[in-house]
Amino acid sequence: MPPETPQPTIDVVIPAFNEEASLPLVLADIPRPPVRRVVVADNASTDRTAEVAAAGGAVVVHEKRAGYGSACLAGLDHLRCNDPPEIVVFLDGDYSDHPEELPRVVAPLVAGESDLVIGSRALGVREPGALLPQARVGNVVACTLIRLLYGHRFTDLGPFRAARWEALESLKMSDPDFGWTAEMQVKAVRRGLRCTEVPVSYRKRVGVSKITGTVRGTVLAGYKILWTVARYSVGRG
Repeated sequence: MPPETPQPTIDVVIPAFNEEASLPLVLADIPRPPVRRVVVADNASTDRTAEVAAAGGAVVVHEKRAGYGSACLAGLDHLRCNDPPEIVVFLDGDYSDHPEELPRVVAPLVAGESDLVIGSRALGVREPGALLPQARVGNVVACTLIRLLYGHRFTDLGPFRAARWEALESLKMSDPDFGWTAEMQVKAVRRGLRCTEVPVSYRKRVGVSKITGTVRGTVLAGYKILWTVARYSVGRG
């Protein structure tokens, strides 16, 4: 029999702010293997997020600067300095994503068919009420703008996503907050990376959303996402 092809190393980054109740559920559902290591980027939580993350077998890094992107960048910094993986996966810590679907998300990367995979909630099965109306509208507007400005059709800017490490490093990610997912996708298109979407399931999160659960958060996130999509259509990066 021919020797088995070595499987790529896969690490997970979870940005987390006050996710004490949900993180144990997320960590328990992450399949190991294929995942080698989980890094929880604690974004200045005021609850026991860091404690439950460590108890669940995750490596905990701390990022005091508030922002979704800031937490993701802190997680990547840790991986960069500690044996980087071949594939990095991002998912939220609120248990709205289905971590057990990770093999489906990384499959195009493992097969060498893609550089960036977006888990699309629009293509998958959504629990009623899981994706709030403002989030659905925002997704449609942002994805339409990406198609008009960049000529690539996405259906979602969802948090559950995976990328080849080298491809992600080439993007030089920098957004510290709400523009993180949009930045990744438009930069990937601009640089000619192979982008794929796969359907993923989505359920109501544990607790209240810090972004779409408030009017202020919705407005700020929507503005930043659209600004991010537009800025890279005319600038470098």
